Amino acid sequence: MIKKILNNPDNIVDEMIDGMVLSHPELIKRVPETGIIQRTHDKKGKVAIVSGGGSGHEPAHAGFVGAGMLSAAVCGAVFTSPTPDQILEAIKVADEGKGVFLVIKNYSGDIMNFEMAQELAEMEGIKIDSIVVDDDIAVEDSLYTQGKRGVAGTIFVHKILGYAAEKGQSIEEIKELAENLIPNMKTIGLALTGVTTPGSSKPSFTLADDEIEYGVGIHGEPGYRREKLQTSKDLVDELLTKLLEEFEANSNNRFAIIVNGLGGTPLMEQYVFANDVHKQMKDNKLEIEFSKVGNLMTSLEMQGLSLTLLRLEDDFYLEALKATVDTINW
Repeated sequence: MIKKILNNPDNIVDEMIDGMVLSHPELIKRVPETGIIQRTHDKKGKVAIVSGGGSGHEPAHAGFVGAGMLSAAVCGAVFTSPTPDQILEAIKVADEGKGVFLVIKNYSGDIMNFEMAQELAEMEGIKIDSIVVDDDIAVEDSLYTQGKRGVAGTIFVHKILGYAAEKGQSIEEIKELAENLIPNMKTIGLALTGVTTPGSSKPSFTLADDEIEYGVGIHGEPGYRREKLQTSKDLVDELLTKLLEEFEANSNNRFAIIVNGLGGTPLMEQYVFANDVHKQMKDNKLEIEFSKVGNLMTSLEMQGLSLTLLRLEDDFYLEALKATVDTINW
């Protein structure tokens, strides 16, 4: 028996959205009868950044709606893409007249539905463009995905593009920024436990008490290897080695990092892991200029974490990451 705090599993997303809005009415509001959360602050005639996806990854994406980040987020059912009509409605409510830019994670359902909504918006005369985030280097062509999955690096994209929009950049400038940003960002994760969707009686996968799995996805998709649980230093060594090899990193590189909890991992353990990341980066003569630790892109109650590295090729990235925003969860 998996224990969860809920009423009816069928209403969990609806009730979660209402709870968020009632708890943060100064920042966000709900578009009635939809899964859309939009920011409350006045429209200022700038490009709107819109994202979304299945629920169960909170605080992503609604927790990043607010001044300086997302204009709106669309919440689908648990681990299920929102529908094209909901995404289209989010585009419409977010639009300030200068266009809407969509941030899409690389999952088949998200790609299909967001692109369909983008086409519908174009037919209605809305200026629109998009980027697909595929930062997960663990596996390619896994469940739900053609190519690499979009995971916690998506939050860096929200932050940097949100800042660009706040600074008044055009949709063309934001597109160019996004296209340069995505190749400079890579993520890999690990799980200590499986994940159970509300209403389900068993987890999507199980691990033995002394097992971990490297490379799992945020919907419980399989990773690339199972092993006995090791020390934090050993876990960091595995993930960081793979990331740095992918970057072909050298001592001139500067990085921003996210140590992201997957929902069930205490902050104590996340900071132990972060400490080891900083030490090993220093041993590799690589500089971390920005660091974020916490639950940003989760998988319900999964115990585990992911590590994202962003190579700071452009000083604008760091400027954007350090800028203050008014959101629930950044």
